Amino acid sequence: QVQLVESGGGLVQAGGSLRLSCAASGSIFSINAMGWYRQAPGKQRELVAHITSGGATDYANSVKGRFTISGANAKNTVYLQMNSLKFEDTAVYYCVFWTDLRDYWGQGTQVTVSS
Repeated sequence: QVQLVESGGGLVQAGGSLRLSCAASGSIFSINAMGWYRQAPGKQRELVAHITSGGATDYANSVKGRFTISGANAKNTVYLQMNSLKFEDTAVYYCVFWTDLRDYWGQGTQVTVSS
């Protein structure tokens, strides 16, 4: 079964940067979009950024101007460049691929920003 594998999380000081990566363990076809969610303790999961197969991007207001999503459908990979990190960005980050048949989710990677 194809899985999404995330990497790049960790501990960083406020103002720092991290780059998250997400790659599929096998081939996934008919990807309509890819994205990143996050969930902080005690909070609902929220959509941080997504990118369509055509390259259109959208971001949560809280990360606009600081985060950049990029992806390569052909390589089944998606990235999230996070700059100017804030304490409130601390969360578990999940990648997701949306296809015609189903959604694929990663296992989550912890991002912790120290103030």
